[in-house]
Amino acid sequence: MLERRTDPRAARRRAGGALRRAKPRQPRGRGWRTVCVIAGCVAAFAAAASPQASAGVPAGSASTATAPPPRTLQLTLSGRQVAVDVYRPAGTPRGAVVLSHGFTRSRTTLGGHAAALAGAGVLALTPDLPHTFDFRRNAQGLAELVALVRAGSTAAGAAPATTVLGVAPGPALGGPVDRVVLVGFSAGALSSLLAAGTPGVVGYVGLDAFDRVERSATGGGTTALGLEHARTLRTEALLLRAPASNCNAQAVSAPWGAALPALLADTVIEGATHCDFESPTDWMCRLACGAADPTRQARVRAALLQAVQRWLQ
Repeated sequence: MLERRTDPRAARRRAGGALRRAKPRQPRGRGWRTVCVIAGCVAAFAAAASPQASAGVPAGSASTATAPPPRTLQLTLSGRQVAVDVYRPAGTPRGAVVLSHGFTRSRTTLGGHAAALAGAGVLALTPDLPHTFDFRRNAQGLAELVALVRAGSTAAGAAPATTVLGVAPGPALGGPVDRVVLVGFSAGALSSLLAAGTPGVVGYVGLDAFDRVERSATGGGTTALGLEHARTLRTEALLLRAPASNCNAQAVSAPWGAALPALLADTVIEGATHCDFESPTDWMCRLACGAADPTRQARVRAALLQAVQRWLQ
């Protein structure tokens, strides 16, 4: 009978294979994916919390290294207390700009534009609008804010205020100034338009503006609130718009251009989304209205600064 010889190396290979088969298999790549997701979330929260992100400027930008943070006031506008962020320039302001946010947004979504204006020597203010749907009362609040800025105080007829939260006493609003520009985004552009005839307002900028269509007060039919007001506005105006989309109500404010008696320009930025006109925008706007693009945002910013320079030079 022949004896069967066993190769020791083959035996070890068979034993090792059995051990490998017995060991539970880990899904390939899952651990790395989990680490990457966690790291991405941490990075996103860090970016959102950084002063550069809140100002709408790239992190590490030299322009934000010396930019002072805004000072926050609590003011009563149109019968309601609201927060107002004040961006003061390094020197004496050449004028002021009040920037009004869009529907369901807040004053921080125009903080990037405000910081850029302050860097250009302009006093910039971004209020939380006091009313969600009442555009006329928001316009009343903006008119009240314009009067306060021109007086350099937080109370009509009062001496320079000392109610800046967390800041040493001093002129709270950085004024007085003679000339004010109103800038509004989306629904805030409608309220700003309604207030653009206020004494001291020398210019108006509508950023992808919204208009409200309502029943005519004289009977049947409808009328557009902003369009009716645009026909009588003597203040010079600049319109910057995106192509028609659901987020600008299919370019509902487009007729303003032909109606405004003192139109500086009516510019449609090709390919723009509603979010390109905010600074900074956020994921909520991008989810609803599409991504913002740095090149288009730069065009909006440049046109805004050029118009303000024209009116406050």
